[in-house]
Amino acid sequence: MSRIAEISTALAEASLDGWLFYDFRMSDPLAYRILGIPAKGITSRRWFYFIPAEGEPCAIVSAVEAHRLDALAGTQRIVYRSEREMSAALAGLLRGRQVIAMNYSPECAIPYVSRVDAGTVELVRSMGVEVVTAADLIQRFEAVLTPAQIAGHRRAAAALRDIVNQSFAEISRRVRGHLPCTEFTMQNFVLGRIAAHNLHTDEAPIVAVNANAANPHFSPLEEKDTPIRHGDLVLIDLFAKECDADSIYGDLTWMGFVGENVPEAQATVFRIVAEARDAAVALIQSRVSAGRPVSGEEADRAARMVIEAAGFGDEFVHRTGHSIGREVHGTGCNLDSLETRDHRMLIERTCFSVEPGIYLPGKFGVRSELDMTIEDGRAEVSAAPAQHEIIPIMTRYA
Repeated sequence: MSRIAEISTALAEASLDGWLFYDFRMSDPLAYRILGIPAKGITSRRWFYFIPAEGEPCAIVSAVEAHRLDALAGTQRIVYRSEREMSAALAGLLRGRQVIAMNYSPECAIPYVSRVDAGTVELVRSMGVEVVTAADLIQRFEAVLTPAQIAGHRRAAAALRDIVNQSFAEISRRVRGHLPCTEFTMQNFVLGRIAAHNLHTDEAPIVAVNANAANPHFSPLEEKDTPIRHGDLVLIDLFAKECDADSIYGDLTWMGFVGENVPEAQATVFRIVAEARDAAVALIQSRVSAGRPVSGEEADRAARMVIEAAGFGDEFVHRTGHSIGREVHGTGCNLDSLETRDHRMLIERTCFSVEPGIYLPGKFGVRSELDMTIEDGRAEVSAAPAQHEIIPIMTRYA
């Protein structure tokens, strides 16, 4: 079955009359990926592409770029010159339709899928149709992975787990030998190990010590570098994928202490974070194994309730996890009831992180991140086992 036929089937199952894609100057990269059309070339005019639940799809393109959707074979095509002609073509295309999906999110509840501007949604609604979010469709046709992609993700996650060990061992070697050891030098070490494992990353990993680890998206700077010394808490957040364009990221965060005995305050906070992480994992695994749905909001709440009960609710400042795909932050369901309201369900053949954290500005931050996949009715942790205590680096890597 072709991708267009699969989308038509999904629309019928959802009782939708169609899915209307829209782009202006690459405003919706998801449309290009879902439709399988090249994103290269000049794209300076508006285009629409409508896939109905029944019937043939239709493209509305500018006379300046009439070729823009030629890659979509078997498509009716309407070419417009003026704005009036474009609106008339769109009105004719939507005549008789009642409910259609577009790549937008009501009140921008899920900004990752909200790609159509408000004015265009207003234009479409003025033609007498109800516009609903395509969030679930986007997840189904963009975030669902092939078995080969899931296997590649697992290989990447296993390699990242090796790199964590190599990085902690390198910190131990440098500190013991009184060699230069800083956040920036260790960030470069991690990047070198990623390359040595034939992996690729679009952004540099996070290496943060002590109070810097209380900044969830801290980035070391060569000109403002921080030494890593005996007695420091170290957070390493690393993410990479195999080099094929369609490969899927792995994304892990581990914590280490440059010493023999982890301070009780840091160990206690880590235990709370790990318990929160495991609560989300347990909920997801129990629901999936029972064939029952679980939403991103529910999984987030499972973790967040543990941290709130421990008195650190205000210090857990981000969602519990994010979709993972060709980009480290994918377009599928996020584990989120805080930053957004992700009502979507976690579905078969998707990948996502589970990474609660507690951040104490001026003191230290703790995060524990693992990845999960859902495949063949099982929710599994990648590169298991998860971290259960802060690693005493000078003891473990003597």
